[in-house]
Amino acid sequence: MPKSRVRKKTVYMPPPRSSKAQVSPRWLVPVMVGCLVIGLAWIAVYYVSGQKLPISALQNWNLVVGFALIVAGTMLATKWR
Repeated sequence: MPKSRVRKKTVYMPPPRSSKAQVSPRWLVPVMVGCLVIGLAWIAVYYVSGQKLPISALQNWNLVVGFALIVAGTMLATKWR
């Protein structure tokens, strides 16, 4: 039986991770949850009030404000470690 060849390249070893664990800032989780809850409440109040609250001058832009808060909360969620 023929002898197998010896590997010439070294085996890949990933670089070592730093010993210091990355931690999220303390303000991140409360702001994230706040944005998500306030955005949801903003949209719910807009529909329940017959489209007169929270700010009647904004009319349908109230939906944009609510969804913007939800998107901001979701973006903050991606930074949470």
